Amino acid sequence: MKIAVMGAGAVGCYYGAMLARAGHAVTLIARPQHVAAVRGHGLVLETAAFTESLAVTATTEPSGVNDAELVLFCVKSGDTVAAGHEMAPHLRPGATILSLQNGVDNAARLEEVLGRLVMPTAVYVATEMPRPGHVRHHGRGELVIGAGPTSQTLADMFGRAGVKAEVSDRVIEDLWTKLIVNCAYNALSAIPQLPYGRMMGVDGVTAAMKDIVEECLAVARACHVPIADGILAKVLGLAATMPDQLSSTAQDLAKGKRTEIGHLNGYIVASGERLGIATPANRLLTGIVKLMEASNRE
Repeated sequence: MKIAVMGAGAVGCYYGAMLARAGHAVTLIARPQHVAAVRGHGLVLETAAFTESLAVTATTEPSGVNDAELVLFCVKSGDTVAAGHEMAPHLRPGATILSLQNGVDNAARLEEVLGRLVMPTAVYVATEMPRPGHVRHHGRGELVIGAGPTSQTLADMFGRAGVKAEVSDRVIEDLWTKLIVNCAYNALSAIPQLPYGRMMGVDGVTAAMKDIVEECLAVARACHVPIADGILAKVLGLAATMPDQLSSTAQDLAKGKRTEIGHLNGYIVASGERLGIATPANRLLTGIVKLMEASNRE
């Protein structure tokens, strides 16, 4: 299959690399430094089991999607609309588009731009880009793909590539669950630049995470989104499965990049304001990360 990854950062490069290993023709649309590195020595995929350099196509141009049968849309949430407009003129009519993004509303926002179906996909993977053209996998990797006419075919394709994938007609609930996890971990990891394992060992962090999760659950209930029982235990147990992982927000701040905080804790804050629900813990974390972004810019 011809596959394009729009916004090939750590997440996009990981799935692009796994699909390339399985024999698919993969094109990465990425930043210039990543494109130059990939063109020079291939896309390096480092996992606990192996390190390989994979032959993929790389370009900085959105026109890289033009012959793709499948597009993995992996841009930062704040870039969804702009990237959608850039990509739209180049999409082939029958292309399938998966939104592999943080947050809960990206697929809907991209559908508005493109005027066509976008399949929301919940992503559970720990990755980083230690250098241009090099993606490092820390753990997990499974996908939950929204129900659609080609969803099971895609899930089977990912499975053959070594990526566990399932189809769900309740993927929005999965996205909300992931949002709650991100709200609990991302900013708390980013502010001190600590990986999850060390972060959880600091006195008071568990209590703070409970407050964050309770606020998120209150907003989810008001939005009529059912969240499975045991979410707090799931949140608190995550660090043990990836103790060395820095959150994506931590990685962005360390590199001087704009974060997705407005679509994570900030989304809970904005939704709480609209619904009349107080979200002081999420509000504080959002404000601190935005202050750090401002400091980076200066």
